[in-house]
Amino acid sequence: MVLAIGVVTTHDAIGLSRKTFARSAVFTSLFCILLIAAAASASVSLRNDVMAVISKAGCNAGTCHGNQNGKAGFKLSLRGEDPEFDYNVLTRDAFARRTNPLEPEQSLILLKPTAQIAHEGGQRFKRGSQEYDILLQWISAGLPNDLAEAPKLTTLEVAPRDQILYAPTTETQLHVLAKFSDGSERDLTSLAVYDSANNLPTVSHDGLIKMSRPGETTVLVRYLNKQEAVRLAYVPDRPGFKWRDLPQVNYIDKFVFQKLRQLRISPAPICSDEVFLRRVSLDLLGILPTADEARAFVSDKRADKRARLVEKWLRRPEFADFWALKWSDLLRNEERLLDRKGSEAFHHWVRQSLAENKPLDQFAREIISARGSTYQNPAANFYRANRDPVSRSVGMAQLFLGTHLQCAQCHNHPFDRWTQDDYYDWAGIFARVDYKVLENRRQDKNDGHEFKGEQVVYVSSTGSIKNPRTSKPAQPRFLGVSASNPALEADPLDAVAQWITSPQNKRFAQAQVNRIWFHLIGRGIVDPIDDFRPTNPASHPELLEALSRDFVEHKFDLRHVIRTIASSTTYQLAPDTNDSNVDDESNFSHALVRRLAAEQLLDCESQVLRVPVKLDGYPAGIRAAQMPGERPEHKRENRRTMSPSEQFLSVFGKPPRLLTCECERSNETSMSQAFQLISGPAINSMLAHPENRLTALLDSGQPNGKLVDELYWGALTRAPRTAELQKVAGLLETAKDRRAALEDLAWALLNSKEFVLRR
Repeated sequence: MVLAIGVVTTHDAIGLSRKTFARSAVFTSLFCILLIAAAASASVSLRNDVMAVISKAGCNAGTCHGNQNGKAGFKLSLRGEDPEFDYNVLTRDAFARRTNPLEPEQSLILLKPTAQIAHEGGQRFKRGSQEYDILLQWISAGLPNDLAEAPKLTTLEVAPRDQILYAPTTETQLHVLAKFSDGSERDLTSLAVYDSANNLPTVSHDGLIKMSRPGETTVLVRYLNKQEAVRLAYVPDRPGFKWRDLPQVNYIDKFVFQKLRQLRISPAPICSDEVFLRRVSLDLLGILPTADEARAFVSDKRADKRARLVEKWLRRPEFADFWALKWSDLLRNEERLLDRKGSEAFHHWVRQSLAENKPLDQFAREIISARGSTYQNPAANFYRANRDPVSRSVGMAQLFLGTHLQCAQCHNHPFDRWTQDDYYDWAGIFARVDYKVLENRRQDKNDGHEFKGEQVVYVSSTGSIKNPRTSKPAQPRFLGVSASNPALEADPLDAVAQWITSPQNKRFAQAQVNRIWFHLIGRGIVDPIDDFRPTNPASHPELLEALSRDFVEHKFDLRHVIRTIASSTTYQLAPDTNDSNVDDESNFSHALVRRLAAEQLLDCESQVLRVPVKLDGYPAGIRAAQMPGERPEHKRENRRTMSPSEQFLSVFGKPPRLLTCECERSNETSMSQAFQLISGPAINSMLAHPENRLTALLDSGQPNGKLVDELYWGALTRAPRTAELQKVAGLLETAKDRRAALEDLAWALLNSKEFVLRR
């Protein structure tokens, strides 16, 4: 259109009369072009059609031209987040060689995706396809830019949103409806982008989903800047399926069993008393019950003995120790940044908060709003460990809102609603946090991250962070809230602390109960547990909602949530599997077997053999779970100077506490761990210790059967089976060296799967 007008103007300038020009074939041709262009312009929108085609073809994906550096000199904004930039690239960059209004079909943006000329990305669509026709019409229309006036996408509706397919049905058709700011609606099923979370389904160009095998999946449906997640499950034909009827103790069982029935998955039976006792002791206290405690619990005939045990364990000092360990991991309590005194003060404050059952909203508020001396007000150590606005804001979002923001630092989040502006405006809240370093006696003069001495955290009257997209200071505002709050000007830390922990802020409650659920069950309702987003939906949304509502109604009481979960039949299921649940990992149909954490394992070995853990730099008798920092400051960098216990903890995945993330702790298995268990110095020194439990057993004068029974109850929380008792007692009877034989038995028990795994 611009070209045609330019030609008319040129002809007028050289003196052609309108009458002569109107009769010319040239005018007739140009007039036709104008009519065609106007019609095309009316039907094709740059904002709502062209940008959608580019996304549908995958041109602006991170693996293609949406890459930070583009591909082959052609760069687009990632997933079309900057349409104005993309318009300029398509119409002006590289001498505008990618779009040719004079010969539209010769445009590179058409030739390459249709593979008419060589294209590294292969064929993305065909000639004559909807995508091809949209681009052709837009180019033929003279590349109109309607970004300012085109109606904006307001809502994306996808149906179905949640569906279970029962064999023999293996497929379902998605339908996508878009609503725009002018009130119009369009069926965009053929232009939406479909991405599956795993390889279970295949999704056609037009949204037909076919499930290849049984299981659950999520399909992300995306159009322009909106996205919706669709949850699908395929249930195979199970002609012999029979539901195991178990008691529903509370709402947890209601929601879990309801879904299991829908998926034709039969739950495991309720676990034995021995398994329950061991499980709840490890989960709540981080240690094993004693042999006497185990025998007493198993012989107890009261119907409510499990509930009584949970209540008793919640009052034990080891409960505060073990759960303080979890929070110390997340709060980055390590000595390099906090120094020994700060680390110990912070740990004591966390542990004391848990011991007195401080509500978790108050606990969080005191951390978020903390300031003052890191020695006198230990909660301020959170800011001592997170020394810039970005790390503070990312840590806050992850810890207390279950939100990953890292992707939005460089571009709009590809899988969530957060924009780059959201990221920097949120970080701007923490830009005024500053420090007075009263003293720094660091040992490594080249390490700018090492601090040793008292610091004072305070809120400065000035401070900002620049938004790289606008090159202007960010405007502090709460995450997901469109306007700034005046309270942020007066005191940003108090304001954000109140906002995060408000009962109206569902995300805070959901993030906390999901983390508690993870620690007790082994997998989050949302998993990963700190990655809440529409494209990572909860496995049981109603359960998550009920737990968080219950949490708020009970004043953010940690012990209440633990008590509720531990009393449910779901928590008390055995680890046994059957034909229907053997592949289930996300619906809580049976207990998930997992390796003990590093501190648990070392403390349990110490407990069984009654030899204190030796941790250099800490007082004798301290358990690994009670250690305030990540490890003694002077032992961090040189593994050769680590004590055997510290080596053990490192090999078994104790986190260095560099991130505010559960993901930093490793529960994977490795050959190094096998060597530590089989022949490591930590276990062997405890086995050979002259004053350990084995010495006491031999000195007791009890018969061999009693010695075996005591070790089995102490290590495995059960009596030896008849065959085990006969065989092991027989070996002790014939052994030339009873001490060596007893050491071998203890070594075998500590290396067994029953000991190493939490069932």
